[in-house]
Amino acid sequence: MSHDFPPYLYLIGAIPDVENSKSKSDMILDVAIRSEGLLQQLSAQLAQASHRSPANIASVASPGIAISPSTVSNFGRGEGPSDHISNAILSPFHASTTESILSWPHFGEFRSLIKESKFSVFQLENARKPLAHRPSPPQPYMTKSDIEKKIRSFERGINFWYPTMARSTTKKLQEYLLSGTLEESTRSCLALLVMALGCSSELVGLFTTDEAPDTHLVEKERQQRFLGSMYFECAFKKVSLAQAEFTADAVQCLFFTGLYFSFLQRPLQAWSFISAAATKCRLLLSYSSSDQPPERLECLRRIFWSCYILESDFLAELSALPQTGIAEIESLIPLPGQYSTQESQSDQEQSSLYFLACISMRRLLNRVHDLLYARNDGVGFDNNQFPSVVSELGHQLEEWKDLLPFHFQFSVDLDSTKSPEGAFLRQRYLTCKSVIYRPYLTWALSNGEEEVECPPIVFEGSRLCLEACWMHAQNLRNIHHTIMVDTWICSLSMASVVLITLAASRVHSLRQLISHQVIEIGPHINDLITHWMYIPGDEVSPSVLESTKLIANVSALLKLSWNKD
Repeated sequence: MSHDFPPYLYLIGAIPDVENSKSKSDMILDVAIRSEGLLQQLSAQLAQASHRSPANIASVASPGIAISPSTVSNFGRGEGPSDHISNAILSPFHASTTESILSWPHFGEFRSLIKESKFSVFQLENARKPLAHRPSPPQPYMTKSDIEKKIRSFERGINFWYPTMARSTTKKLQEYLLSGTLEESTRSCLALLVMALGCSSELVGLFTTDEAPDTHLVEKERQQRFLGSMYFECAFKKVSLAQAEFTADAVQCLFFTGLYFSFLQRPLQAWSFISAAATKCRLLLSYSSSDQPPERLECLRRIFWSCYILESDFLAELSALPQTGIAEIESLIPLPGQYSTQESQSDQEQSSLYFLACISMRRLLNRVHDLLYARNDGVGFDNNQFPSVVSELGHQLEEWKDLLPFHFQFSVDLDSTKSPEGAFLRQRYLTCKSVIYRPYLTWALSNGEEEVECPPIVFEGSRLCLEACWMHAQNLRNIHHTIMVDTWICSLSMASVVLITLAASRVHSLRQLISHQVIEIGPHINDLITHWMYIPGDEVSPSVLESTKLIANVSALLKLSWNKD
């Protein structure tokens, strides 16, 4: 007897097993029922204490994906969750950005060193020169084998992490490129963007290899960088066509343009195109009908979820950015279903599961930021309210980790992971853990050396926060996904890590919770990020550069402090 399970059931633990499928289904249902009960209790407590809307509190759901007994069967049919599940959103002006940490009073004595007034991500990025473009860039000539290689690089990179382009579409674009007759059309723009991203993905791959650098490798890097920029210039000349159209191809053009700007470490431009893609995608989904091709609808849904992840990543560090509203309807959009984006069935399955793991983690991260650090009603700074919220969020984070498929599983230490995707997910896990337990650290910091004012749970929560920060920094590696898309985000995240460590090191009771290896954090981080920020070219991101300076300055303080002991 065969079973045709949707791929996302793997992520929540319902892995097809003919002999044991009932017990696995029961396990998922038990988790959902128990989680729902805990959320109802938490909702009632917080609503009574601060008159918050129970619907907002109920947005926390295990295991990072909105799920309840009433929606398990809907997921099995590939339908969206019911309306009562709240959306996982990021509140405007939340207090968990790197710039917010810089404003902590604990850094008062280091103001001249940190130069807080000059560390404005938006101002730094907004003051950059526009990306240079030639009036009539020549289209690069490539052989059939070269084009096929770039397409494969695109599929195994971008289209693996954000699987939005169907394999059938990729093949058609490859044939179109081989014809050598690119007209002024959205299809031409899309084909050129795929090539630009394929070249860039191949370039990043050269930096993640163990091959020793030599003249040959340097020449390959230069060639891939040049080809990627040429293809992007040609595509960018046609992107206005995509802006004027309302088709799935047009949405994909805007989305891929945003991804290329992410690779260039230009966050404002990346956010602009990701937002444009999200807005157009939302409009097309709103007017979708049952008679349209299922593949087109699935493409739009996957672009929606990809935009949701990326927009949330930008908002996590630039909380004042206008939002497209996709987070406000995310619980109404079905999770990814059947869709062929990879050549092999194995890669196809792994891509779908990885995509779901990233979606579920981003939803959990959004709930963490909103519940704990929302501008007006976050409970992270209310010592009477946040412990129960932190406890439930921490529990859901562990469930997310435990239910990951085997290929993506990881240990919470410095050991190697089973796959690069597992390494990326471990970094996301550690980020989320540090943010969840940060309220305990701020509680301890506010009391300074007055340990008698802090219950033991405060120091345990502080230990978990600091340990996650340290492991996050030490586990930073040349991960293809991180370099290609998240270098800018990573630089700010690492700046937060060293700042938090510096603040804790100034309090004796917290200093005991920090490993003596903390002095190794800064050099390790900066060696990697400095290497990454020159991959797109010589023009580096000013905010990434400022982050590396901040990390170096704080690391010098930490080293000086430790050497005195």
